[in-house]
Amino acid sequence: MARAGNTPDCHIGSYRLADGNIVDIAPSDGDTLRWRQFDGATGRLHQGADGSWTSTYGWTDRADGIVVSFSDCRTGQIAFGDISGQRTALEVTETTFKSHDTALAGRLVMPPGKERVPIVILIHGSEDDSALTYQYLQRLLPAEGVGVFVYDKRGTGKSGGHYTQDYSLLADDAVAALRKARQLAGPRVSRIGYQGGSQAGWVAPIAANRASVDFVIVCFGLAVNVIDEDQEAVELQMREKGYPPEVIAEALEVASAAEAVFEDDFKGGFAKLDEMRAKYGSAPWYKEVHGDYAFFVLQHSDDAELRALAPQFDWHTPFHYDPMPALRADKVPQLWILAGEDYEAPSAETSRRIKSLMGDGLPFALAYYPSAEHGMTLFETAADGSRVSTRYAPGYFRMIRDFARDGRLRGSYGDAELTAPPASAVASGLEVSRRRGE
Repeated sequence: MARAGNTPDCHIGSYRLADGNIVDIAPSDGDTLRWRQFDGATGRLHQGADGSWTSTYGWTDRADGIVVSFSDCRTGQIAFGDISGQRTALEVTETTFKSHDTALAGRLVMPPGKERVPIVILIHGSEDDSALTYQYLQRLLPAEGVGVFVYDKRGTGKSGGHYTQDYSLLADDAVAALRKARQLAGPRVSRIGYQGGSQAGWVAPIAANRASVDFVIVCFGLAVNVIDEDQEAVELQMREKGYPPEVIAEALEVASAAEAVFEDDFKGGFAKLDEMRAKYGSAPWYKEVHGDYAFFVLQHSDDAELRALAPQFDWHTPFHYDPMPALRADKVPQLWILAGEDYEAPSAETSRRIKSLMGDGLPFALAYYPSAEHGMTLFETAADGSRVSTRYAPGYFRMIRDFARDGRLRGSYGDAELTAPPASAVASGLEVSRRRGE
């Protein structure tokens, strides 16, 4: 295939291969690209001197034997190993919309044609990069018949405003995105709802209580507050490293002091942190206290350094926000997809809480991937205990697609352990969705 004059950006897109499978090509670090398939396989592409691209396995540096080449950008062809393919011609509408007088940049991506399709509003996590650039589901789902509305959250990418972790404000932004998607898609909307990972697990249920939606899909999110998130992460990590309960209790003390500094926006909490350093700083386990964010404070030994960070963390994070009232108020079907090896959003208590809501008759479904980590990826563990992701959990993308289509899961999805709501709750949730859609 000719490659003269090509640039990596022009290859970004989803391609239908001759064997019927989809491969999505997305931007990645530096000059590399990342491919993903709907079954969860993925790799990073590195361009060689001859213009072809060689793949490394998952996020490792090991070659996986796959070589990819692209045609001229205008023809949109790919050779993925020995299989040829053609870029999928998706219908893309660029747009802007406003929320609280802030202009946000969005994009509606639809499968070709005039048929009615479900539409997913993709809600961001805590990342500060551009969803318009890096959110691969904006192509992967439309290639499978599900429309998507993606947008740069405030303070990122092409959107205005300042980066924030104010969940209520972010929920209002998600509602504004939903309204814009409805307007642009018009009569093609069959169902519409939210999907998001991590921090979106706090934002999406709030948004679902403020707008008419048919479903919510939360991936590796939390039904506990931000402080509990970090405490659960420390406990899980220290337990998996083999520390006894008494050491874990001391580690949680240390983490609590670090969390207090974060909660006070790096302006206070230093007396308690100094006390913990003096009490436990020489303990052999001290440097292994990590959590989701406590480690960031603990890696600094100088309080002045921490105080200087205050302007960088003016995020308005609601550290003690209790998500349960919003979840109890939601009456539309929700799918929670959790990971058993998630160090950033430990799933045990969240799983218990979602099951309790199901027991109360709410139309929630729970999927649990026991071997997946944050991001719903599988991983290898190195000798030093560090992890390297290798692929997405099998069935994960298909599960998102199926639930968006009609709110139902069918058969098995890899090794996911499924807990379905009672039939009466499903019927009630579907009825609420129909009434809201009228």
